Amino acid sequence: MGKGDRRSKRGKIFRGTYGKRRVKPSEAAKAAKKAAAATEAAAS
Repeated sequence: MGKGDRRSKRGKIFRGTYGKRRVKPSEAAKAAKKAAAATEAAAS
């Protein structure tokens, strides 16, 4: 259970892959994050 474990979340992050343990962010989540960043930048 570490970086070398392909099944664990840490292993997925280390390898840069996705799966059941590390799900890809949805398109809606990406858009919301981008909008929040834009709003924060405009407020500063």
